Amino acid sequence: MEKAIIFDSGTLITLSMNDLLEMLRKLKQNFGGKFIITREVEEEIVTKPMKIKKFKLGAIRLKNLIEDKTLEFPDVFDISQNEISKIANSILKDANAMFIAQKRPVHIIDLGEASIMALSKLLRNKKIANLIAMDERTTRMLCEKPQNLERLLSKKLHMKIIQQKQGNRDFYRGDFIRSTELIFIAYKKGILPKNKELLDAMLYAAKFKGAAISSEEIKVMEKL
Repeated sequence: MEKAIIFDSGTLITLSMNDLLEMLRKLKQNFGGKFIITREVEEEIVTKPMKIKKFKLGAIRLKNLIEDKTLEFPDVFDISQNEISKIANSILKDANAMFIAQKRPVHIIDLGEASIMALSKLLRNKKIANLIAMDERTTRMLCEKPQNLERLLSKKLHMKIIQQKQGNRDFYRGDFIRSTELIFIAYKKGILPKNKELLDAMLYAAKFKGAAISSEEIKVMEKL
């Protein structure tokens, strides 16, 4: 059975900033499926940051993952960019019209996240099992617990948020994994050293670099 993990830019950047890209390579070898990014994500992790001195080194490291085929593109599953773009634009439009604040629509997701959700749908249509690797909470909640998103946005933006439209049905089908779970899996598989202090350090490093995970969740993970 074919399977894939679709990577968001944030998860890849978190792993890169914590020097865990070699771990990702070894996980790919272990996985028995494909690690996929969309062209929109490539734009976010390579094309744009290559032009900024502060981020160029990270972009080169991530580009190397593409060159050695750790990360591949949707065409390996015969999915075209046109197919992705059509669905992604619909998802983007619907997501960013769901909530209003002060009579204006609230921006929820960007094109990169919409392209990932579109690709996940296209893979499901082909009966290809897939997970979305994403650390950012808002998009995951849009798919997993949209009923809680209104409260989260109100807290985040410090203003009253009102849901004015129901979400696109394509929102509610994705399954997610965070960089912290990838680290934990690598630890359990022996890809990372069996050192609990090191595991704790890596999980918190991912948390402080952008993975939306609580300290309580980390404690539970470390007891498994």
